Amino acid sequence: MEKTAVLLLQMGGPDALSAVHPFLLNLFSDREIIKIGPAWLQPLIARLIVKRRTPAVVEKYREIGGKSPIRELTQAQADALSAELGLPCFPAMRYWQPFTAQALTQARQSGATRIVALSLYPHYSRATSGSSFNDLDRQLAAAGNGMQLVRIPHFYDHPLYIQALAEKVEAGLAGFADRSQVQLLFSAHSLPQSFIDEGDPYLEHIQSTVRLVMERFSDVSHHLAFQSRAGPVKWLEPSTDDMLKQLAARGCKNLLVVPLSFVSDHIETLHEIDIEYAEEASKLGISTFRRIESLNDSPTFISCLAELVRSAMKHS
Repeated sequence: MEKTAVLLLQMGGPDALSAVHPFLLNLFSDREIIKIGPAWLQPLIARLIVKRRTPAVVEKYREIGGKSPIRELTQAQADALSAELGLPCFPAMRYWQPFTAQALTQARQSGATRIVALSLYPHYSRATSGSSFNDLDRQLAAAGNGMQLVRIPHFYDHPLYIQALAEKVEAGLAGFADRSQVQLLFSAHSLPQSFIDEGDPYLEHIQSTVRLVMERFSDVSHHLAFQSRAGPVKWLEPSTDDMLKQLAARGCKNLLVVPLSFVSDHIETLHEIDIEYAEEASKLGISTFRRIESLNDSPTFISCLAELVRSAMKHS
């Protein structure tokens, strides 16, 4: 029988303040996630952008503990999934350690001849899942050992993923005295509008997730916005900061933020939402601003991942 190992594809994050610069350089140099000028010029432009941005980003990481927690959180997901499946599971990061090549080495050392590559981006985009799968293809080609590859590219509408999100939303709403006075704000990572115009399914996937979650919360008002823009191109709208202004202008006082496209805590939840947006909301007069817990290693979420792997293996 073929021995299978699971790779959890994730973006990664700097594991120390000294790693912020090289992490950002890896990120901004990748034309699959962001195109800056002509291809031949992007490495130079990326270095200039990263040199300018690094000091501010370092301070943000300093404020959340001096590093991203995503490596430990993804390892916890891998360990929980391994325990449920009885298979070796390894994090495979795109822009920082453990890189995809390192994860493949671990998989080979475990004796695996088949890889199940599970993207931890619930909603497919060529900028995220696509870039990670392309990187995996390159690493497999370079290794040249003919390992079988099974792909799980998204799970935006999987019932257990929706249930895991709904559990976190329910727990968040329970912290308010009157849930009918709470507004839900789904905040997804933004994407250049050009990607959607060229046929990327990301926005459709995000909207489907919101619809499926809200089928369980018909008594609560909700909104969708997009965070983490970078660069001068047109991005998906409305932005989360603009939506905060709109909600405050309409008299919103109680807001519960639901991060989408993030299955683990990292700088976009711990700093951008918990610090930056929280401060902005307070200035705008939103008196209670909270965020749901991230999925991290939620038992329901791990069950979702396990079901995805079992189904993929069954049909491969």
